[in-house]
Amino acid sequence: MRRGWMVGLAGAALLAGCSGGGSASTSPPAPCPRVTVLADGADLTRFRQGAGQDLAAMTTDARLIGFQASCDYTRRREGVAVSVSAIFDVERGPAGAGQRQANLPWFIAVTDLDDTQVIDRQEFVTPVTFEANVNRIRVQSRPVVLNFPAEERLVENHNLRLSFQLTPDELALNRRRGPR
Repeated sequence: MRRGWMVGLAGAALLAGCSGGGSASTSPPAPCPRVTVLADGADLTRFRQGAGQDLAAMTTDARLIGFQASCDYTRRREGVAVSVSAIFDVERGPAGAGQRQANLPWFIAVTDLDDTQVIDRQEFVTPVTFEANVNRIRVQSRPVVLNFPAEERLVENHNLRLSFQLTPDELALNRRRGPR
């Protein structure tokens, strides 16, 4: 019985060693803004030029399905660096059968807490390459780093809005068909 108690004590000591012990940071984590995908801008459907919005004329159908984001203090805690990568599902349409490349234009807008003021807006293009005999692919953009200065310590009082950069016709299509 005494041996069982000793084995249990040794097991507990080993588990305690896995907790990270002395390497844990005592400072609180960096604050993050709210990051969301705009519903009206989450879809990008492109058609062959001059062919109308018919399924047979579709070249590319893409969805901004999510993101990866992280926040960390900059050197000497002078500000907060927010890193964001957009994640896309892309499908090559019937009219895009011969196309191996597509470009996905998108943007990040930084707004105040109430979404009443756009503080910053940056546009990006994520290239997509379809391998032979592949019509669907998931891609992730390169990370975009946004820096919030030290006087803006309340980073969580900002919003980051991700969306495709749409033409008026593409936006109208998204609003007509609704969220997918």
